[in-house]
Amino acid sequence: MRQPSMDANADEALARMGYKSELPRNLSMMSILGLSFAIMAAPFGLSTTLYITLTDGQSVSVIWGWVVVTLISIAIAASLAEICAVYPTAGGVYYWSAMLSTRKWAPAMSFIDGWLTLVGNWTVTLSITFSGGQLILSAISLWDEDFVANTWQTILMFWAVIGCCALVNIFFSKWLDLINKVCIYWTAGSVIIILVTLLTMAEDRRDAEFVFAHYDASQSGWPAGWAFFVGLLQAAYTLTGYGMVAAMCEEVQNPHREVPKAIVLSVVAAGITGLVYLIPIMFVLPPVQLLLDVASGQPIGLIFKTATGSAGGGFGLLFLVLGILVFAGIGALTAASRCTYAFARDGAIPGFRLWRQVNTRLDVPVWAIILSTVVDCLLGLIYFGSSAAFNSFTGVATICLSISYGLPILILVLRGREAVKESSFSLGRFGYAINIVSICWICLAVVLFCMPTSLPVDASSMNYASVVFAGFAAISIAWYVGYARKHFTGPPIADEDMPGVMTGKPIDTENTYAAHEKEGKE
Repeated sequence: MRQPSMDANADEALARMGYKSELPRNLSMMSILGLSFAIMAAPFGLSTTLYITLTDGQSVSVIWGWVVVTLISIAIAASLAEICAVYPTAGGVYYWSAMLSTRKWAPAMSFIDGWLTLVGNWTVTLSITFSGGQLILSAISLWDEDFVANTWQTILMFWAVIGCCALVNIFFSKWLDLINKVCIYWTAGSVIIILVTLLTMAEDRRDAEFVFAHYDASQSGWPAGWAFFVGLLQAAYTLTGYGMVAAMCEEVQNPHREVPKAIVLSVVAAGITGLVYLIPIMFVLPPVQLLLDVASGQPIGLIFKTATGSAGGGFGLLFLVLGILVFAGIGALTAASRCTYAFARDGAIPGFRLWRQVNTRLDVPVWAIILSTVVDCLLGLIYFGSSAAFNSFTGVATICLSISYGLPILILVLRGREAVKESSFSLGRFGYAINIVSICWICLAVVLFCMPTSLPVDASSMNYASVVFAGFAAISIAWYVGYARKHFTGPPIADEDMPGVMTGKPIDTENTYAAHEKEGKE
């Protein structure tokens, strides 16, 4: 009897925020933790972006850059979790920006943050599936060192990867809870297997001084100190997905408690997992120039092959990372589609009447999944014009999601943190300090991740993140001028006790949920 009571009350709380519950609440906290863990996919994300830190500082950038960004990401995740506990809705940061603002600024803040979140979700999914396609093709070079995938092969493999992720999201949505949970065990098991295999089979090992203290930015072309900061893109890109899972609030029981915990715990888990994964790789690292010369730009397979002494052994370890890719691609597209659905529900994107529909037979927003997939497939065509397209995808994803996280945090600070005083995930007296550190880092990140990995640059190696960002900005501005300026009013406010724009009081979800749980037990 307890389960229906909790679900009914979650729907009641959602109705107070102005929305009708259309998605089944069949995900647990462990499932959301697995989803966030899957989107960040530390071993996979660190593997596909390893060339960045090998260029910009090597060991110090790899290890200590990861530690620094992990600590900052925990601060940002905690800031978002505190807000999520008050506003558990699929709108996520888009909804929070409106509710934390004044009535006058609510539509503008939600519109801006909504587009940032939407583009960030799309491009994170794009970067995961695109680099996944590259990584799959790079496996061929383990046996044929002269193999270099051409542009069409890369694009087709990318389309195949994202197409499979879309099919799972549409037709196997009822299995997402299990898939997300399995991701945790697959990732943890893979990291342990890779650690043991590398350290026991590798004949040549680096010393601890190289692993923890070696710094060489000579390959980057940037000033030595600045190269370290440019190299932080590897860690920052990998640790961006934690805020995306807020879009799943309407599919979770007790979202005001479970989702905030999942947001923070997933960053902690990813940070630990990434460190355990990186350290053995640095101990068995082959000559750096050899890795940077890999034609595919994906050196992780060569590292595995060199350490194990065979192509088969290298592929065995690479297969574990490719398994993580599958979970990451599915999870990222799940979050992106829910973000698309939530934003369309308020009429904020062109064709919103179609994208906001939920298929009653499959219980998923099918058209939102299709739109997210098609947009990513089209963006992937940038690869025809630039072999460094992946840099653009990772950069714009990190920039958009970072700013989208920073906006509600900034508004919260400017308004005296009144709305989260009764949050069930309160940061207490450390709230201001944690929020301000988060904002400062986000401002720096936006500058850093518009920069190319190395100098000098040409048309093929330029970081086009700012161009992609500007393109989406143009689309959003055109939509705002042509339609949203007159029709978009931001998320609905259906209850006089709503916080932010109404009274500054948070919803007392904790007491409401507790009352229903007690009622269910009785």
